[in-house]
This record gives sequence, structure tokens and C-alpha cells, in this order.
Amino acid sequence: MFDLTNKTAVITGAASGIGKAVTLLFAKQGATVHVLDLNKESAAAVAGEIKGEEGIAFAHACNVAEQKEILDVFNNIGWIDILVNCAGISHIGTAENTTEEDLDRIYSVNVKGIYNCLHAVIPGMKKNGGGVILNMCSIAAHVGLPDRFAYSMSKGAVQGMTISVAKDYLHDGIRCNSVSPARVHTPFVDDFLAKNYPGKEKEMFDKLAKTQPIGRMARPEEIAHLVLYLCSGEAAFITGCDYPIDGGFINLNN
Repeated sequence: MFDLTNKTAVITGAASGIGKAVTLLFAKQGATVHVLDLNKESAAAVAGEIKGEEGIAFAHACNVAEQKEILDVFNNIGWIDILVNCAGISHIGTAENTTEEDLDRIYSVNVKGIYNCLHAVIPGMKKNGGGVILNMCSIAAHVGLPDRFAYSMSKGAVQGMTISVAKDYLHDGIRCNSVSPARVHTPFVDDFLAKNYPGKEKEMFDKLAKTQPIGRMARPEEIAHLVLYLCSGEAAFITGCDYPIDGGFINLNN
């Protein structure tokens, strides 16, 4: 089950966190993976790790916010069976204290970045008779999170783009879904705590972890397992859906 042999997968934001977990799992399942990330050295390190396990991987340094860079990379790759849009950034702030520059920065990566990848991959998928697209959304698209105005805006847009693509390309054999994690323990979380709560990292980590009713943050690998299912042949009947993976956050946080 969940075999990706002879499939070519492109993962953005693939050098760390959820993107890295997805990339490593896809390679383990037999896919040829293309590791896209802003950081050239980190992308190369992930590709090297896969090659060390006798997998097939290629590293590409690019900025998802720059359409020409994405078009060049995708055209160079050629045939693509699976696209996973994991690249994204976060921001803390309300509508009152979020600056125009903050909003533009979040939009350029979290919204325009996904659009750029969709714009680049869909023509080839149509020509090849289909494909699978998975967008990384968030519980922020479903519930009100304090101090996450710009981030929530961007993830609401991701959910809208997912449904739109699923509808527009239903008869081209292209499936498009999204997943909405709650908090996931990634290097971003550790860096955020070190920067904003020096000396209180453990206390704040425990506080954030307990906002999930299940009592902890998710592991990147747990998100990757759901992504694998949705991108595999076993999920061939699923399109236009968002899947919360949230430790009970949306429905049990009363």
C-alpha cells in the first residue's frame, strides 16, 4: 500500500519541518523526489540523505514567491505526478499592528507562492492525463487564532485555492486536497521560543503543546503520513477536501 514507485514528486519547503518529513517518506515509498527550498545547502543535504539510502532525489534552490524561478525549475523537471506545497512562513499580529510590509510578505509566500506552483504544474498534469496536488493549510483557516491575522488570511486563501483547483480540473484527472495541522514541533517552533521567550522555552513549549486537547504537538512525520495517503492511489476517490490533523483542536477545545 501507498507505493509511489515510478512517481515523480515535487515538494516545496522540503528542507525542514513538515516538508522534509514528506520528502523523506515519499522517497522511502519509491518516489523520485525533487527537493525545492529557498536554502540551497539545506535542500542539497536532504537530497544527499535520500541518496545515502539509495533513493532518488534532486535538489533545487528557488523562491516560490518568484514566478520565473518556479517556471524555470518546473520546466526543467518535466513530468510531475505529485506536487506538495509545503513552503510557508508565519507571522504574529492583529489587523491593528500588522504592517503593510508584513501582509505583503505573508501573501507573497503563502498565497502567491502556492499559486505560482499551481500555475506551473497544472498544464503538464493536464497533458500527462492527471496528477495529485496537496496544499499545506492550517487550523487557522477554520478557527480564530489570537494574533494570527495575516497568517489566517493566507491559510483561508489556501483552502479556497484547493477547492477551486479541484473543481476546475476534475475532468482532467487532477486531484487537489489540503491538510490542516494544528501545532507541529518543527525547528520553527524551537527558534520562535528561543527568540521570544529566552530562559522560558520549556515552560512556553509545554503551554503551547497543551493547547491541543490530545496534550502534545504533532510530529512532522505524523503529518507526512496523512499527506502520503492523500497523494497515493489508495486515495483516488478523494478530491476537493481539507483534512484537519489537529489533536482535537477544532472540535474538542471547549
